[in-house]
Amino acid sequence: MTILAEEKQGVTIVSLSGEIDLQTSPEVRKSLLTHLEQGKDLIVDMHAVGYIDSSGVASLVEAYQTARQEGLRFSLAQVGQGAMRVLQLARLDRVFTIHATVDDGLESLKPAGG
Repeated sequence: MTILAEEKQGVTIVSLSGEIDLQTSPEVRKSLLTHLEQGKDLIVDMHAVGYIDSSGVASLVEAYQTARQEGLRFSLAQVGQGAMRVLQLARLDRVFTIHATVDDGLESLKPAGG
């Protein structure tokens, strides 16, 4: 599991790669929550996530709920087929905002008329 973070246009982008499972999900959870504490909207780039289990999904849900409580926007981008299947089974594809690309996510967060 690799976690990389960068800021673009005032938005934090956290790129995850590898498997998000019982072993790695605590690290993912901590990273997402730490970045949300900075008070910036968050996009999670999942293009390199090969596998996600229920503990990984729980980490995403907790980050989503935290963002909402803090008035921040949280979205996923470039979700691979395997991870998307898991999200669809849990019907979370109807809960999370999911973008085709990180750039699409950034575009959606721009202020109206900006």
